[in-house]
Amino acid sequence: MPRAGLTPDAVTEAGAELADEVGLAGLSMARLAERLDVRTPSLYKHVAGLDDLNRRIAALSLAEAADAVGVATQGYAGRDALAAAGRAFRAYVLAHPGRYAASIGVEPTGPDDPIGVAGARLLDSFTCILHGYEIAPGDLDHALRALRSAFHGFATLQAEHGFQWSTEIDASFEWLIDLLDRGLCGWAPER
Repeated sequence: MPRAGLTPDAVTEAGAELADEVGLAGLSMARLAERLDVRTPSLYKHVAGLDDLNRRIAALSLAEAADAVGVATQGYAGRDALAAAGRAFRAYVLAHPGRYAASIGVEPTGPDDPIGVAGARLLDSFTCILHGYEIAPGDLDHALRALRSAFHGFATLQAEHGFQWSTEIDASFEWLIDLLDRGLCGWAPER
């Protein structure tokens, strides 16, 4: 019989919290069982194993990031929306580096996979921002990849302490937002 109060969602949330604390590579079923004060085999009543747990954490992370970006950009357009999205996404990754790491490189298994649904919501938020710029439909995917790459790259580098020189990191991030905005504003429509 499963432990009272322990559900797949509770196990996933506890796993996500642990991944944020120890890093995704440090997450294990044994460590999670210890955190939840259960024996390791008890976890298998709620998740199929570490791969299943990681996929659940990935879906949770993408959904949370989509919510953060969506809420932050409501009522904004152009550079204001771009800045709000970038700041919200960066703040999310810095606050939840382990769970966000679970979402990197994971592929949805089908259209109803929670990873695909949550990932599409996050990309839709970024796509809405791009609609505030004169991006030709044929260039939209390229612009979306560039935007996501810039925000993802900056946030994950910062989360991994990849910026070791003395320049203020927040100033560098604002510089990145200005660079993206200028590039998107000056982008010539598809020829």
